[in-house]
Amino acid sequence: MTILYAILWFAGIALVLGAMLALASIVFEVKVDPKIPEITEVLPGANCGGCGFAGCSACAEAIVRGDAKVTACPVGGQAVADQIASIMGVEAGSVTRMRAQVMCSGTRDNARQKYIYEGPHDCAAAMRLGGGPKECPNGCIGFGTCELLCPQDAIHVENGVAVVRAEKCIGCGICVESCPKHIIKLIPFDAPVHVGCSSLDKGALTRTYCEVGCIGCKMCTKVCESGAITVNGAIASIDYEKCTHCGKCVEKCPRKIIVFEEGKAKIEESVIEEAKVEEPINEAPDAVTPTSEEPTPAVITEKVKTEEPDTPTAPDSAENQAEETTPDSQTAENP
Repeated sequence: MTILYAILWFAGIALVLGAMLALASIVFEVKVDPKIPEITEVLPGANCGGCGFAGCSACAEAIVRGDAKVTACPVGGQAVADQIASIMGVEAGSVTRMRAQVMCSGTRDNARQKYIYEGPHDCAAAMRLGGGPKECPNGCIGFGTCELLCPQDAIHVENGVAVVRAEKCIGCGICVESCPKHIIKLIPFDAPVHVGCSSLDKGALTRTYCEVGCIGCKMCTKVCESGAITVNGAIASIDYEKCTHCGKCVEKCPRKIIVFEEGKAKIEESVIEEAKVEEPINEAPDAVTPTSEEPTPAVITEKVKTEEPDTPTAPDSAENQAEETTPDSQTAENP
């Protein structure tokens, strides 16, 4: 009987405690807006932090609270922004997909070194030792801190400089935040041109430690018809909202530091194509087979010379002698 009383006693206590917990759950219930899980489901789930929040759930909460825009996710792009806008009952507007770009071309071949670094292979650690082993105070250190933190394996160090694989980049901005030199920027995904330098020194000083550094000569600004490129201090910068991708700044830059993706200048490619088209025209006369009995232009020219009268007037004679002697003298000078 005693055991039965004990069981009933504990059962009663359990019922009372259960009732108290149920009541507490009702009183202290934290109401969750049903839009938060819906938006969380729409977000890509990368939890990269590119939106500025701890993860996709935190981003969804911020959007519902009004602390973030429906376009807050840089990874989802226009499609995700439209879905979130539909849930929130607002207009998404246009979303520009972004990608990371390293604004430095100071490879081992171009940038001079101050010392040989043998410490931890980390850009932040090397930064504490005189700003890194490169003489350029604003050049890429090249130890790959950004490479290690990139969630998409979109950035790799090549020849001492970090290089972004645009096709893999989701524009999360983790590399931008991790760079101690702050030389990685987010630019429009389809932007083909960028200034591959971040030097803030004057041109004369930049020349002493980098073979390709921007010298702030403003040659690019003079040829840009849309006013998209300006020189602030000693470095050129591009306004991508104005840039028409004409390539004139690429052609004019004396340091070849304004480049298209993969380092290929648009103007250089067009010159190569034009040269290929003009090659057959510049062939020697004997390589061309006449298709008619008419003499070639060279033969006609020779006949004109031989059929000229021997005793022209004095002014014409002097001019003709000058014309006849000029090709011979040029031929002698330039065989």
